[in-house]
Amino acid sequence: MRLSIDATLDYNLPHSADLLMALEVAQMHDQILIEDLLRVSGVEPMTPIAADESLGRRTWTRGFGRVTARYTAIVDVDRPAGTLEGLAADDLQLLPALVVPYLFPSRYCEADKFAELVGQEFGGLQGGAKVHAIAEWIRGHLAYVPGTSDATTTATDVFISRQGVCRDFAHLMIAMTRAAEIPARMVAAYAWQLEPQDFHAVVEVWLDGGWHLVDPTGLASCDGIVRIGVGRDATDISFLTVFGIAELIAQSVSVERIDERP
Repeated sequence: MRLSIDATLDYNLPHSADLLMALEVAQMHDQILIEDLLRVSGVEPMTPIAADESLGRRTWTRGFGRVTARYTAIVDVDRPAGTLEGLAADDLQLLPALVVPYLFPSRYCEADKFAELVGQEFGGLQGGAKVHAIAEWIRGHLAYVPGTSDATTTATDVFISRQGVCRDFAHLMIAMTRAAEIPARMVAAYAWQLEPQDFHAVVEVWLDGGWHLVDPTGLASCDGIVRIGVGRDATDISFLTVFGIAELIAQSVSVERIDERP
């Protein structure tokens, strides 16, 4: 399917601050970037750098006062919605070097605290069936409630509160999947048919020699997800990191399908 993406950020910076933006679509085999444009006002010259694992890119700049960024793109996504059932977990000793770090606990995904729970709840399952069951467990036990978490909320906090937003659902799933000794990473994305429209956080799990998308919220179909970047957790995938103070004025995201639907 062909998707049109339009994202706008509008901030006020009371003092000069360095900014690291990650808004641009990553060029990958299952999502082909046809065209895109990033326009930013109120900043100094911009310097692009490769993002984690060289998937996508980030952009450095410095701003002061009113800073507005607008990103537009057209992307062809060729990816089946798919199923995890039947996919096998890889032998840990055969994992590629870049995949190994996604087995470990990270700042927001304390995998070591979930080993007992995962063993009790999903011990009889393997591979994709286990990952699918974890995602279903999260959807059944968590409520999607905006405003109930913040930038300090971890997977353990979410497990206790049983509520959160996409970021929180993703953190808990990553922590539980890593506790099951299956690599998992966080994905910043745009998502077709997501309501309300916004930046979205989902998960990729390593099974059968490759990465597979999962949306633990169940709010978006994986065949309409467009990756921006990947990382260990929210630390690595923020669409805007401000090294200073920033006041949000407005933010909007629109993802529309522009080809003829079958």
